[in-house]
Amino acid sequence: MSRVRSGEDTFEARSSPAAIFLTFLKLGLTSFGGPVAHLGYFHAEFVERRKWIAERDYADLVALCQFLPGPASSQVGIGIGTSRAGLAGGLAAWLGFTAPSAFLMLTFGYGTLALGDAVSRDWLHGLKVVAVAVVAQAVWAMARMSASDAPRATIAVAAAILVLAAPVAAIPIVAIAAGGIIGWLMLKAPVQQGDSPPQFASNRQSAGVSLFLFGLLLIALPVAASIFPSQALTLVDSFYRAGALVFGGGHVVLPLLQAEVVPPGWVTEDRFLAGYGAAQAVPGPLFTFAAYLGAVMQHSPNGWSGAVLCLVAIFLPSFFLVYGALPFWDVLRRKSAMQSASLGINAAVVGVLLAALYDPVWTGAIRSTADFGLALAAFLMLGIWRLPPWLVVIVTAVVGAGLMLLG
Repeated sequence: MSRVRSGEDTFEARSSPAAIFLTFLKLGLTSFGGPVAHLGYFHAEFVERRKWIAERDYADLVALCQFLPGPASSQVGIGIGTSRAGLAGGLAAWLGFTAPSAFLMLTFGYGTLALGDAVSRDWLHGLKVVAVAVVAQAVWAMARMSASDAPRATIAVAAAILVLAAPVAAIPIVAIAAGGIIGWLMLKAPVQQGDSPPQFASNRQSAGVSLFLFGLLLIALPVAASIFPSQALTLVDSFYRAGALVFGGGHVVLPLLQAEVVPPGWVTEDRFLAGYGAAQAVPGPLFTFAAYLGAVMQHSPNGWSGAVLCLVAIFLPSFFLVYGALPFWDVLRRKSAMQSASLGINAAVVGVLLAALYDPVWTGAIRSTADFGLALAAFLMLGIWRLPPWLVVIVTAVVGAGLMLLG
C-alpha cells in the first residue's frame, strides 16, 4: 500500500473497498448523537487513529459538505471513501455507515414492539449526553487547527453567534460563505509545506457528468411522475427532492418528509411520529428514517422493497454532489486565493459546530448537574483516556438511564 508523507505523520494513500466498508460499518454501529457527533467520530477514527486523511484535508472536506445540500456527515464519509478507493470506496463507506441504522429502522418499521419498547426516554437521554462529549471533542480538535489565532477565532465566534441568533436552516451556509469572503479579503494563507491533498479518483469529465445527472433528475423526476401514474416513481421523486434540496442535515429533512408522506395518506401521523422517535435512538445517519417510511407505506411499494427504494432515492443526490464536486474542490483549494478563503471557511465551520454544540446538543441533553458531570466523564474517557467510542457510548447510556430512573 502506498503512503504519503505529511510533516511528521505518514498517511496511507489507498485502501481496499472491503477495508473501507468494515471500518465504516464499525462507525455505523456505534456513532450515536447526530451529524455533528458523527464528524467527531470521523475525526477521531480517520485523522487521529488511522491517519487516512490529514487534518487540513479533513477540515476542507467538512467545509465542502457543509456547503452542499443533504446529510453532511454521510457526505464526508462518502468523500473519505472516494479519496481512498474511488467510487467503489465511496459506495463502501456509505453502505457500511448506513446499513446498521437502515436495518434497525426497517425492523422497527415491520412493527417489532421489542425495539419500540427498548427506545425509552431514559436510554435516549444517556445517548444525548454522550453526544455532548463527542461534539465538544470535535469542536476542540478542529478549533486547535482552524481557529487557533485571534482573527480566525473571531470568525468562529461570530459565526456561532450568527447561527444561534438566527436559527434558520440556511444561516449556517451564510455564515460559512461570509467566513470565506472574510478569509479571502483579510487572511493570508501560509505556504503549504505539509499536508498533501488527497488524489480523488474522479476526473473533471466524470464529475461534470455526475453534476449534470443531479440536475437532470431533479427536473425530470417531477415531470415523469406527473406523466406516468406510478407510485414507485412518485416515491423516488419525493425522496430524491428531499435529499437534494434540504440544507442543515437530518433534523431539517424530517418536516419536509412529513409534508410529503402524511397529507397524501402514504403514512399515518402516528406511524410517522413513532418512526421519528426511533430514529433519534439509532446510530448512524438520521436520513435512514427514509427506510422506515418506505417500509410502512400504506400502498405498494412498501416493506423491504419500499425501504430500499426510499433509502436509495434520498441518498442518491449526495453521491452525485460529492463525486461531482470533489475534483473541482481539490483543484480550487490549492490556489492561494482559495487557500485564504479556506482559512475563513474552516474557522466559520468551527463556529457552526460550536453553535450546534450548544443547540441542540447541549440544550437537549444537559438538564441537571448530574448530566453535566456525566458529560465531563464521557469527555475524559474519549479525549484523555482514549477509550473506544462504542464503549463510552454504552457506559454513558447505562449511567444516564440510571440517573433518569433515580431522578
